[in-house]
Amino acid sequence: MANESSLSALTVGFIGGGNMAYAIASGLLKNGILQPGQIHVTATNLTTLKERWSTLEVTHLGTDNIALIERCSIIFLCIKPQMLHAFLVAIDARVQKGGRPDCRNKLVVSILAGVTLDQLISKLAPLGTTTIVRTMPNTPMQVGLGCTVYCPDKYAIDKSNEVVKELYSTLKLMLGSLGKAFEVQESQINAVTGLAGCGPAYVYEFIEALADGGVKQGIPRAMALQLAAQTVMGAAKMVLTTGKHPAVLKDEVCSPGGATIHGVHALEQGSMRGTVMNAVEKATKRAEELS
Repeated sequence: MANESSLSALTVGFIGGGNMAYAIASGLLKNGILQPGQIHVTATNLTTLKERWSTLEVTHLGTDNIALIERCSIIFLCIKPQMLHAFLVAIDARVQKGGRPDCRNKLVVSILAGVTLDQLISKLAPLGTTTIVRTMPNTPMQVGLGCTVYCPDKYAIDKSNEVVKELYSTLKLMLGSLGKAFEVQESQINAVTGLAGCGPAYVYEFIEALADGGVKQGIPRAMALQLAAQTVMGAAKMVLTTGKHPAVLKDEVCSPGGATIHGVHALEQGSMRGTVMNAVEKATKRAEELS
């Protein structure tokens, strides 16, 4: 298992410095899992990268992906799926020109929606022997309340050396420190993308709508947003802490003939459940299309 000494010696790289990479890194830093000097980040626009990541005191910033791969033991691949081809062309050109980095003792962690392990293994062949873990995180990792599922290249994990096994153990510790983390079958990842990966956006829409309803009834905007966000956070905590089904908790709030049941009726009239289920289905199908 990973321990404090193995974490202190760890170097973690992020290829792509966008929202998800920033969320993961900032969560690891806030929880004391990593220090700024252990993190390396690359992106195509160095100026923009420095402007954002300097807020985390991360100084190992650049544009050279091969150099990052050579320096880091765990490498998060955080580019957009549609950018993968250009990334691979550039990597292949560098490999042909300057030699292949030794990846036998490294872990590549992909967050690319819809891109399967088989596709990643094939496409990352220019890097040589590489152990890959496919993940689907979400942005609340930034505040330690994220959801992540992960699926390793099981053959590589089972057969690889002890260094890679230790890195995989460390990765699981890192992801678990940022919220809920589950190892799943790869066939489930697209559905998790539609639910938890995209889910924060659905919840933000609901919080905004809840606050708008309060503003319409005369509550000041700033207060309405605070009330709405706290209500959602509290309700979620009730589900996780009590273990009760959401329907049971809902019934506990709905007094006969009271205000809450009238509000719930309005939500049912607006087909809220069906709309949310459709959103998860649409996002899941899109994740499948991206592959």
